[in-house]
Amino acid sequence: MRISRYFIICLFIIVSTETLRCYGQDVNIKQFGAVGDGKTMDTKAIQEAIDVCNKKGGGKVIIPTGTFLSGSIYLRSGIELYLSKGAVLLGSSKPADYEKHVNYALILAGDQHDIAIKGEGAIDGHGRELAQNVVKMWKAGLLKDNTGKDRPDEKYRPQIIDLEQCRNVTVSGVTIKNSSCWVQTYDKCTNLIIDNIKVNSTAYWNNDGIDIVDCYKARITNCDINSADDGICLKSGDSTTCCNDIYIADCRIRSSASALKFGTASTGGFQHIKVRRLTIFDTYRSAIALECVDGGFIKDIDIKNVKATNTGNAIFIRLGKRRKDRPTGIIDSVLIKNIEVHIPSIKPDKGYEIDGPLDKEHYNVLPSSVVGLQGGKIDHIVLENINLYYEGGSKIDYAYRPVDSLSVVPERLPNYPEFSMFGELPAWGFYIRHADGVTLKNVNLVCSGTDYRPAIVADDAGYFNVVKLKVDGKSQVQPAIILKAIKTKQFKKLTIPGGINAIRILP
Repeated sequence: MRISRYFIICLFIIVSTETLRCYGQDVNIKQFGAVGDGKTMDTKAIQEAIDVCNKKGGGKVIIPTGTFLSGSIYLRSGIELYLSKGAVLLGSSKPADYEKHVNYALILAGDQHDIAIKGEGAIDGHGRELAQNVVKMWKAGLLKDNTGKDRPDEKYRPQIIDLEQCRNVTVSGVTIKNSSCWVQTYDKCTNLIIDNIKVNSTAYWNNDGIDIVDCYKARITNCDINSADDGICLKSGDSTTCCNDIYIADCRIRSSASALKFGTASTGGFQHIKVRRLTIFDTYRSAIALECVDGGFIKDIDIKNVKATNTGNAIFIRLGKRRKDRPTGIIDSVLIKNIEVHIPSIKPDKGYEIDGPLDKEHYNVLPSSVVGLQGGKIDHIVLENINLYYEGGSKIDYAYRPVDSLSVVPERLPNYPEFSMFGELPAWGFYIRHADGVTLKNVNLVCSGTDYRPAIVADDAGYFNVVKLKVDGKSQVQPAIILKAIKTKQFKKLTIPGGINAIRILP
């Protein structure tokens, strides 16, 4: 009888302890043996806490104050990973400590639902040291990487977060920093909320701040991003789906590439996307880059209220064709409104630890551009309330594209898309080529220094409309506007040097 009672008491204690450890309640990873000294590997303890909570129906797994060193961990359905104030989840610097679902990452999940990463703490990818160790393996020939690049391919460098085909995902409050590759990727996720996070990742190359790939219903709001590659980047890698119903608002972005970018991966497409109130600064490439080069589509895009300072380019819209096995893509129905961009005459991210690479070609400060391809479709593009301020100072003996020979501007259909991909361009404000239905409405172009180029060049631009344009610049050689192969044009309320006589039409 005594043995039976003792057995029952022990069993009750064990069951009660397990129930307290999880079952929809807060669980501290230290209950599962996590140490938090920044030296001891806590991967097993963290994963056990997640797995036990998942089996008990879900719960909040708390990472308390301390530095918890870890390799890859997998989030499960119903789990909220909560980082307390002063908590650091520190990724291992050893490549062998990482696993992959699709990509290598510190935090992984595939086909899970109702998951969250929240709190006031930080997730540190240990990216600089981790990348250096991957480089050592690469140089030793231990990686099957035949890309011929100057660094190991992205697939070998772990991200911090990689979530694939997950539903009802929330990431909020946390600081995410120091990745060895892309910081965080959300691929084919549904009902995704990213709110009030800080990204500070300039540890190595390819440090995209946030990558959204073929997601449906995503909201990115109130984020602060400093990244050594694109800031917020939407991608599409599946021809059967697309990025659909995306809302981005109230974010602050600094980037060594482009701040807001759709593409380069554009196999499927991008539709029903709204962007509001972005503040961009010290960004090497474009404030806004819409790139469709893999046969997909970009349509129903609404971008408003963007202010960028010390940024290399304002707006870059590109329809290209870099894959022979894919059809020509489509860019249609794009509104970009209430934009102010200040463009310096020097490299805007000079002095940053991982600044943008120098281009091989020489060129003066480049204009915003809308560039398609012959036979491709760029249509219904409205650029409204656009204020672009250039420092100017271009030199005609440095790089030159004569406006009476616009065909010298290369097409470069298969090239990787960037605003500098064509080298020197024959305009300082806007360059438009192979695009139907472009409207410039209430556009103000200011060049504080001298420039030998016209403000606007439109070449094979189909139906080209300009309503209320002001040009304030010191064009030394050319008229203000050059048009070539235009089907229909409309000009209203122009305030340009030389008036209507400053428009030159070429056959």
